Amino acid sequence: MSRQSSTASGASGTAGGQRRATVVDVAKRAGVSTATVSRVMNRNYPVAAATRERVEEAMRALGYVVNAHARALAGVSGRTVGIIVSELIDPFYAYIARGVEREATDGDRLCLVCCTQGDPQRELAFIELMHERRADAVVLVGGSVEDRAYKAELARRARELDAGGSKLVLCGRPSLGDDVPTVGVEYDNEGGAFALTDHLITQGHRRILYLGGPPGLSTARDRLAGHRRALELRGIGRDPRLEQPGAFSRAFGYRRMAELLREAPDFTAVFAANDIVAAGAAQALEEAGVRVPQDMSLVGYDDIPVAQELRPRLTTVRIPLEEMGRQAVRVALNGGDEDDWRAPTTGTLRLGTHIVVRDSVAPPRAGRRQG
Repeated sequence: MSRQSSTASGASGTAGGQRRATVVDVAKRAGVSTATVSRVMNRNYPVAAATRERVEEAMRALGYVVNAHARALAGVSGRTVGIIVSELIDPFYAYIARGVEREATDGDRLCLVCCTQGDPQRELAFIELMHERRADAVVLVGGSVEDRAYKAELARRARELDAGGSKLVLCGRPSLGDDVPTVGVEYDNEGGAFALTDHLITQGHRRILYLGGPPGLSTARDRLAGHRRALELRGIGRDPRLEQPGAFSRAFGYRRMAELLREAPDFTAVFAANDIVAAGAAQALEEAGVRVPQDMSLVGYDDIPVAQELRPRLTTVRIPLEEMGRQAVRVALNGGDEDDWRAPTTGTLRLGTHIVVRDSVAPPRAGRRQG
């Protein structure tokens, strides 16, 4: 009895006040293992009536409250949504992740975030982990690489998730095919790039540098395709020298722009493949004494906070990033009695993009070469 009293006191009191009792505290008081306590709480395994009664009495005595998030982390609850991103500190992924987390929380679910650092094999491993944790949905964010073996493995995991009652959500990436059980949320990536290039053309620019975007990534391919389509429809010939692919990074934007400026550029506008690349390009232009937009127009893509922090403020394409995250959870969890308040969305949902015109574009300066 003295041992139980000591345990109860240790569970409820500290020098700073109260703390919550744990499963270990309950197990000690009831004289059982922590596994038995979990079985009683989850009712997923037969437990003798007398044992169950002791455990429940201990929980009441200690004021134990089941922590739903801890249960999900332990893999004993399916009320989990996983999100897999390439990079945590990139605002593109961060805003989508925030939307996923908020929608998951609204549905009383835990959100687990995994970061691949751009490694497709880590991506596949994380999907496997989420499957083992019985996640309700796994949201895969961002562009994909063109690799048949990788796509086959991804399709296999999508089928395994589906067989277990879960769903793989492709967020901002291409479909795996009509025969693969996925749902998707995408945005008009190519259309946004087309509109932005057309905006530059209508301002008088014909020599437009397209800067950044890994050529093997679907996101980059779609944006470049939209840029090329706008040039073609306006009767402007494509110049391969004005297409400079590379990382979606500030370092690449800065380094490549600095190199091109040393080569006496024959372009009057820069279409940076995202706002981060544009920020790097803007730094290189400033250091070279090239004024934006008086000497060179500059645009980006995504409309993350840096677009408004640059001076001049950046003209760009706005993607509804947070809403994409929310919709990714909704399309995966539609139907069912506990989710019948959600919009009955199925298949692939496409969200619109639009240009945000700010201060970084002006007509080309008189005398600049326009082809």
